[in-house]
Amino acid sequence: MSSPLADEPVEPAGDDGEPLDEDECADYLDELGAAWEVIDGHHLEASYEFPDFETALSFTNDVGELAEKEWHHPDIALSWGEVGVEMWSHEVGGLTRADFVMAARMDRLYADYDE
Repeated sequence: MSSPLADEPVEPAGDDGEPLDEDECADYLDELGAAWEVIDGHHLEASYEFPDFETALSFTNDVGELAEKEWHHPDIALSWGEVGVEMWSHEVGGLTRADFVMAARMDRLYADYDE
């Protein structure tokens, strides 16, 4: 089941925005799939598993297309049967709502692979 966050717009915080606090991060994290963790209150990390390299690469390309469309780019680590994702909003030096929206959209993309 997809989080309603996945339907929300990805809105940048802007240079004068503030990162989310610990409680706000926890609330948004509750809306994501189990793959996601907030690390040091600074960034989100997830690891998605796949049956082979080709499928992991396909998912990586889908995430890349999403990132380009929304102009919100995660760090992606591709290996055989696994894709690691790390993201935060660089302009505020931490997490914003946009990061959680992107994470929810990645979960939605993964649901197509995990059927």
